[in-house]
Amino acid sequence: MERMYDKKIETITRSELKALQLERLKKITEYAYNRVPFYKKKFDEAKVKPSDIKTLKDIERLPFTTKTDLRDNYPYGLLAVPMDDIVRVHASSGTSGKPTVVAYTRNDLDMWSDCMARLIVAAGGTSRDIVQISFGYGLFTGALGLHQGWEKIGATVIPASSGNTERQVMLLKDLRATALVSTPSYALYIAEVMERMGIKKEELALRIGLFGSEASSPEMHKELQERLGVLPTDNYGLSEIIGPGVSGECVFKCGMHINEDHFLCEILKEDILEPVTEGEYGELVITTLTKEGLPMIRYRTKDITNITTEPCKCGRTLARMDKIKGRTDDMLKIRGVNVFPSQIEGVLMNIPEVGGNYEITVTREGCLDALEIKVELNDGSLLTIMRPFLS
Repeated sequence: MERMYDKKIETITRSELKALQLERLKKITEYAYNRVPFYKKKFDEAKVKPSDIKTLKDIERLPFTTKTDLRDNYPYGLLAVPMDDIVRVHASSGTSGKPTVVAYTRNDLDMWSDCMARLIVAAGGTSRDIVQISFGYGLFTGALGLHQGWEKIGATVIPASSGNTERQVMLLKDLRATALVSTPSYALYIAEVMERMGIKKEELALRIGLFGSEASSPEMHKELQERLGVLPTDNYGLSEIIGPGVSGECVFKCGMHINEDHFLCEILKEDILEPVTEGEYGELVITTLTKEGLPMIRYRTKDITNITTEPCKCGRTLARMDKIKGRTDDMLKIRGVNVFPSQIEGVLMNIPEVGGNYEITVTREGCLDALEIKVELNDGSLLTIMRPFLS
């Protein structure tokens, strides 16, 4: 059996887990109903009360929450506690206008750290590791989420942030980092720059990589292993729920273990939003069971995956979700940033010289995604305006 951070929970029986989830589901629905006017209104409109939750299946009676709901209640309309109890605020990039704001109490941060610590240990992390975090620090949840998880297990953290890649390589080599945290595409770019600098992977001390914030294929993981000498693992999360920490791969890499005592996950058919059979793909819907500052009831992630409850070879009994297969909407994710074609269209349609036809192409420059947009011009004078920028 692999080393675990919280063996009692990570090897809990399914019956014990369901009992714990039901207890917490009852509490969070009552908590959200009594503390968040938005949820009281939604529950009342759906003609459901917290007291109606008798079994886990009764969650299907509760209304959904969407990203639009967060934007409509910007910035603090969905908080369940006064601002005096909030100790940290994060936010999305706001590519569609106002950002999605999320907030945490002290207990939320402690829970988040524990969730990350579990996933880090599952991926092979230990207190002896020196980890270089090459995510951008700031409102983005990824960097600080992983940072606090690594510190929780007693590892040494190098908060390198992103960019200045030659310096990243220097730090990896000189500070003897044993673990790397970044997007998978940036990790490949680090490998590319390292090779241009004439530094071989054998000169580094790297052994594991925790990669997230964008999709990555088994082929990309194989290339990361070959070029950086790391065991690459995926982890999954989203700011609206907690940030990274919802699920992550163990060393056997056969699905991402879900922290089910904190996040109740459903897989629903995308078109009718009804439960699928186990192992079938559908939209992932998540309810936070223990979050105080910003509880989320049946949050539609729009991510497509499946879930299995079969115990893993590592000994963990928590369910595992597959890599994200796609999304129910048309969102693109470019270098970790969400980009919607509708947003691009909105910008283009505000330029009088641009016509109604355009083409969006996602390409890759080295190891990094790039977005190319070809437009139809109504007025050639735009070329004269743009020429200084194009030369």
